Amino acid sequence: MTARDWTQPSTATLVDYRAEGGVAVLTLADPPANTYSFAMMKQLDDAILRARFDEAVHVIVLTGAGSKFFCAGANIQMLQEVTPTFKYYFCLHANETLNRLEQTPKLTIAAINGHCVGGGLEVALACDLRLCAKGDFKLGLPEVNLGVLPGTGGTQRLARLLGKAKALELMLEGKNMLPPEALGLGLVSRLAKGDGPFLDEVLAYAREFVPPKRAAMAVGHIKRAVQSGLEVGFHEGLSLERELQQRLFVSADAGEGIRAYNEKRAPSFQGR
Repeated sequence: MTARDWTQPSTATLVDYRAEGGVAVLTLADPPANTYSFAMMKQLDDAILRARFDEAVHVIVLTGAGSKFFCAGANIQMLQEVTPTFKYYFCLHANETLNRLEQTPKLTIAAINGHCVGGGLEVALACDLRLCAKGDFKLGLPEVNLGVLPGTGGTQRLARLLGKAKALELMLEGKNMLPPEALGLGLVSRLAKGDGPFLDEVLAYAREFVPPKRAAMAVGHIKRAVQSGLEVGFHEGLSLERELQQRLFVSADAGEGIRAYNEKRAPSFQGR
């Protein structure tokens, strides 16, 4: 049997894309565990750019196909079969893809609907918010049990989110956890509140950040100020904040927001 060429793009849809009502939903779709290969990451990269350039999209929601897995990380069969050089460039491209997601000036939400471990959690960590379904599924970065480290941003993003000591503890122990513990640690932002379809609940939440309810441009600039500002010195961060604020001061939404406040009415934002 001919070995699979993991360097080639796939003709199958590994990342489903749909957009409606200001929200783009990107679904990782490679059952049973939605593990990612270079082909999936390439499609995810394309989908992120598609949502970034679509002026009608204000929020990006990332989820997994089915009800058991968000994403179980990198495809282990691929990692066994490819060369060390391919693995290096595979990790580099995955870093670039998730950086693009993280740096896109639109709100991004991981809708964690099932097991979210290894590289799957690293994908979720690149999102601004992580909403988690109810269930007994696991979240964690257990790469140490394979003799490797979380190589798609996990060592950096988890430490920035939870602090060095807790992040080290979780990664060195290779510990997985259930959603309530993840919520308690601050790894996820919130758990599902209702008993209806989880994605419907996430989409309802996402639409709270879409015009006319919310000033999407301000949301994006807040994100950029935080994401970029935390990576530079305090005074450089303040400078970035001032520049972004000035852009907002001259925006249509800022004019509407200030008028609505003074007129004691709800604003109707346009996202510009």
